[in-house]
Amino acid sequence: MISNDFLAPVSDSLLTNYTDGVGQTLGSKIRIHQEIEGLPDLDGVKIAIFGVLEDRLSVNNTGCDRGIDAVRHFLYQLFPGEWGLQIADLGNIYKGDTASDTYAAMRYIIVELLQKNIIPVVIGGSQEATYHLYRAYDNLEQSVNLVCADPRFDLGDFNLELNDENYLSHIVLQKPHNLYSFANLGYQTYFVNPEERDLMGRMYFDTYRVGQLRPFSNAEPPIRNSDIVSIDISVVRAAEAPGHRQASPNGLTGEEICALSRYAGLSDKLSLFGVFGYNPGMDINARTAQLIAEIVWYFIEGVSQRKGDFPIGSKSDYQKFTVIMEDNHELVFYKSPKSGRWWIEGPAENNTGNGNDRNRLIPCKPSDYEEAMEGEIPLTWWNALKRLD
Repeated sequence: MISNDFLAPVSDSLLTNYTDGVGQTLGSKIRIHQEIEGLPDLDGVKIAIFGVLEDRLSVNNTGCDRGIDAVRHFLYQLFPGEWGLQIADLGNIYKGDTASDTYAAMRYIIVELLQKNIIPVVIGGSQEATYHLYRAYDNLEQSVNLVCADPRFDLGDFNLELNDENYLSHIVLQKPHNLYSFANLGYQTYFVNPEERDLMGRMYFDTYRVGQLRPFSNAEPPIRNSDIVSIDISVVRAAEAPGHRQASPNGLTGEEICALSRYAGLSDKLSLFGVFGYNPGMDINARTAQLIAEIVWYFIEGVSQRKGDFPIGSKSDYQKFTVIMEDNHELVFYKSPKSGRWWIEGPAENNTGNGNDRNRLIPCKPSDYEEAMEGEIPLTWWNALKRLD
């Protein structure tokens, strides 16, 4: 059971200003953790938002523990779409005596929500929180597909204490090894050591430079394959999101990061979403806070429009396309009649009943089918095969 011991209520000033009596804005419709009433009833809730006030493990972005209420300021003023789902705001994880204490509480809350089939939306703190999002799945005994939108790979030095510049090394190297696949969206080559790029390739991780995500529909298949999507807000260009100490002139646009968020919401596989790194001390006219509020809005919009595709639906309901390659090997594609989205059946070793059944169909683009028709095996399929070695 989720306890008040871990979560601070939402500020009274936000409740006074943005929970109007008319009941039209999100601030009036969300079930909010309040000082007097306590934690809201989670019965029927689909999405639960909470903040993490932690920056002690950040290397270059101190101050990113203070941004959540600035995001709420804008989120509560937005009008909802035709969603038909219940949302809760659980407040903020109390800052512990150590960062480890903070993240232990965060993992506890996430596990409780996941077990209730509620999607946690985590806002705040620095990017190493992603490691603890991933570790929350240890209790669920399943493989994990992770997508990070980040201009850097954050492999760093594994021998150092966990921080926001080496958390990916800790994910890859620390037991238990639950990571099945990883994709980075929006990296910028000049921020990445060439040795790190080579290492990502040797691990058969999927990496996409900013330019490779355009048209931005290229980002949809890896996001659809993810259990967790974690956004480092510095992936957005500084003109649109200046609120990070490492904000860069280049990066994704505000429109693209909102599209990414909507894709994440649409994925029937995804069960955890986070936005990290927002530093109000670096923001200009609260531009970044407003963008993050809109990112969360688009995520909720996506969840409300889920189609019940794989792994919720059965592939027997899909259109099946078999391509015979030159070596007589068959590549099997499936197309959902409900959403028009495509999957490719993974290598046979994916279907051994060893916990990877949920990864037996790999989201792909229509162009992957067209490549196969031309005799080319899609990179998506090759990487899945190599990960089994």
